[in-house]
Amino acid sequence: MNTQLETERAQRSWLYAWWPVLLGVALIATSSSNAFSAQHTSGPFRWLYEALFGHISNAQWPIVHKYIRKGFHFIGYGVFGLFWLRAWRITRPEFRFFQDALLALLGAGLVASIDEFHQAFLAQRTGSPWDVLLDCCGVVFMQLVVYIAIRILRPGSWSTPPESDSLR
Repeated sequence: MNTQLETERAQRSWLYAWWPVLLGVALIATSSSNAFSAQHTSGPFRWLYEALFGHISNAQWPIVHKYIRKGFHFIGYGVFGLFWLRAWRITRPEFRFFQDALLALLGAGLVASIDEFHQAFLAQRTGSPWDVLLDCCGVVFMQLVVYIAIRILRPGSWSTPPESDSLR
């Protein structure tokens, strides 16, 4: 009975740690379809942009639209990388921050690579290694923000293996 209880606890702990990563993969897979191509996002993004900032000319819109889409890559994968960081922290609490961060970068980078490879086969999408690099830069940026915040707000945490950690 103890073994079964321990197995159930381990499974719940794993699910608790990794559900945000699984959700992120699902969101990325969904947004990697033709429905989220530049042709389909231009209208809604333009409407939102103009609601917030006012009219933009047809000549200026393509470059603004491109930067909005690339911004979503950067920020979206940055947050996705934090999901990975959290999952590794919970799964392997004996690791130090940079070990967790490296594993998170590798995981998010692998998903980004698979995503771009998949997009290369879609009619209205293009796969680009530059987008993978942008995604990985977003991951590293967000990890640095978290690292600096931890250093300022909780000096000494994540430098030694924790007994219990409130980030868990």
